[in-house]
Amino acid sequence: MTEFNVYGIALIPVIVGLSELLKKSGLPAKFVPVASLILGLIFGITYMAPGELKRGILLGLVLGLSSVGLFSGTKNTIFEGVRKKGIKKK
Repeated sequence: MTEFNVYGIALIPVIVGLSELLKKSGLPAKFVPVASLILGLIFGITYMAPGELKRGILLGLVLGLSSVGLFSGTKNTIFEGVRKKGIKKK
C-alpha cells in the first residue's frame, strides 16, 4: 500500500501565496483556481513524487484542490465577517 507523508502539507500555503501573486500580477481572478491546480500538479510531480507520475498527479491534485479550498474558505470567511459588521440593526 502506498504511504502518504504529511510533509507536503506545507506546500498548500505556498501554492495559495503563488496564486495570489499571479492574481496581483494581472491574472484574472476566475483563473486562480486553475493556476492553483497547475501549481499543485507541478509540485506533486516534481517535488513530492519524482519518477512516479501517477502518484505525483494524485498528490498534485490533492495539493492544488486543497489550496483552492483554503483560498476560497479564507476569502469567504473574511468577506462574511466584513458584511456582518456593516449591517445596521433597525
